[in-house]
Amino acid sequence: MNSFVRSLSAIVFWALLPVAASSASEEKNGFDISNSLVAPEKILRGGPPRDGIPSIDAPLFESSREARLWRENDLMITLDTGNVSFAYPIGILNWHEIVNHGLDEGQVLITFCPLCGTGMAFDPVVDGRALTFGVSGLLYNSDLLMYDHQTESLWSQIEGRAISGPLVGKELKPVAIRHELWRGWQERVGKNGQVLSTDTGHRRNYRLSPYGDYDHSERLYFPVTHASRKYHPKTWVLGWSYNGESKAWPFPELADHGAVLEDQIGGKAVTLHYDPDVPSAELRDEYGTLLPATRAFWFAWYTFHPDTDVFEAE
Repeated sequence: MNSFVRSLSAIVFWALLPVAASSASEEKNGFDISNSLVAPEKILRGGPPRDGIPSIDAPLFESSREARLWRENDLMITLDTGNVSFAYPIGILNWHEIVNHGLDEGQVLITFCPLCGTGMAFDPVVDGRALTFGVSGLLYNSDLLMYDHQTESLWSQIEGRAISGPLVGKELKPVAIRHELWRGWQERVGKNGQVLSTDTGHRRNYRLSPYGDYDHSERLYFPVTHASRKYHPKTWVLGWSYNGESKAWPFPELADHGAVLEDQIGGKAVTLHYDPDVPSAELRDEYGTLLPATRAFWFAWYTFHPDTDVFEAE
């Protein structure tokens, strides 16, 4: 059995383990959760141990014109910074989940949770200190719990806050990103595109997702605290919170409405641009600035925002 098959088998095996294997204790995967902001029994072992899913801490990039692995409809998380646009293929993020990327003008933390479909970026500087992150092997509400190498605090990806450890309660500043297809991103950025290299230091088949048909199945591997049957649990939505309010824009509703939507949230005027080909949506303010909204499965947005408003097309 080659290394890729072993890795794939291990992920499937761990994902199917009974949730009861996770017990409420003061320590899980070596992390002290005695001061956790959430009930310890809600912090579940996802299967792999700490760093069993290895973060990419020294990412290499190549010109988009030199990359040969990616096909025109492959999904990318993209970040525009300065005169360069970076693409982080979901094919790589499925296996690594975290990229600690040092930029000329600072650092950015790229994160992806395959179980929630959430690709999110953050400024990793907290109280003037630059943090780097790894995959804890733990989950809360089926979502990735990251940990910072400096203090070993656990961080909820979707909430962007530390839920236990020395930095408990601290928050990460979100960074606006896009979700684009390989072809569309290349056309948009031209020669200014740099793509994360498959030279990660690990052997994986980045063209094969270890999660099979999970994106389309109604099944969740792990329980969540709040659930809604208003939409299929894996329906894509764009979600954002502002001024104490949260709102979700389900993609089927945007498809019925049209490509552009003028809306409000928390008293703020926003504009949505929906692209059914990806599918994805962008949220911008009244000045046209891209906002750090979250593309997520419906179940994932709802369990963290059970009081969310929901846009419905007329």
